[in-house]
Amino acid sequence: MSNNILVFIEQRDGKILPASFQLLTLAGELAKTTGGEAQACVVGSGVDSLTKTLAAHGAKKVFCVDDPALTMYRAIAYTTALTAAIDAADPKTVLIPTTFLGRDLAARVAARKMAALAIDCTEVALEGADLVVHKPIYAGKLNATFRLASDHLQIATVRSNAYSAAEPQDGASAEVVNVPVTLGEGEQRLTIKEIRSTTAGVKDVTEADTVVAGGRALKSEDNFKIIQELAEVLDGAVGASRAACDAGYQPHSRQVGLTGKVVTPRLYIACGIDGAIQHLAGMRGSKVIVAVNTKKEAPIFNVADYGCVVDLFTLVPLLTEEFMRLKE
Repeated sequence: MSNNILVFIEQRDGKILPASFQLLTLAGELAKTTGGEAQACVVGSGVDSLTKTLAAHGAKKVFCVDDPALTMYRAIAYTTALTAAIDAADPKTVLIPTTFLGRDLAARVAARKMAALAIDCTEVALEGADLVVHKPIYAGKLNATFRLASDHLQIATVRSNAYSAAEPQDGASAEVVNVPVTLGEGEQRLTIKEIRSTTAGVKDVTEADTVVAGGRALKSEDNFKIIQELAEVLDGAVGASRAACDAGYQPHSRQVGLTGKVVTPRLYIACGIDGAIQHLAGMRGSKVIVAVNTKKEAPIFNVADYGCVVDLFTLVPLLTEEFMRLKE
């Protein structure tokens, strides 16, 4: 086993998720401790074109598993591909973004490699040869610390925006290793014929740097337009509380909370959301939280960095106008 840190690069249609760049920065920091280097593994079809971008973001070596059968994510096929890359790289630690794909893939690969696994980490560090991770538990009421022993491969999935991505370096280069993979009959049996997007190009709340979320106080789907307008000006995503989704104001794909999606944006603006425990569990990891609510005793103000006790229908359009003016 080497002292290198391998990052699984999640990409969709040739576009790398920002969380992958963030993990390359983390890998570089950890590699300074181990005496190894930050490496990347990218899986898909035609992904060799991404190697220069990965080198610019700190990857010293890129393991490419390129096969037409890997164009779309399939659990068993991707597990075989990433396992083959790990066998070729022989890293000390593997870092994977905490996404729906990452959670699924990490568990499968850990089972195949008999690796130590930690999911949804917010902090990752090395103490001696052991990997020490921190993650929230019990709906965010506690932060737990786990130590992954060094006598096994260490795999950790890390939340988006837990670390910042470094600026790309012009002229950086990386060694490229093409990893051959043979997919079994069972792995090729499933064929994806068509994928239909249900988001119509709208940013997912788990991937956005800014999330503007609305609650039941919006009162209707039409009123969510003011949330959408503010999110668009900030180049962010629209989120919603469970109450708003259950009422039909927004699709459940935008639900933030324990029974929805966990988000960690740099900026989270909660409009008309009181802050039930389940909702707070899904967004308390945000870097900056702004709460807009007419109820000054609402629990959301206990976690907010900035609180505005005001009618959202008055403040949100004013914020949109001001941000538009600043961007001109």
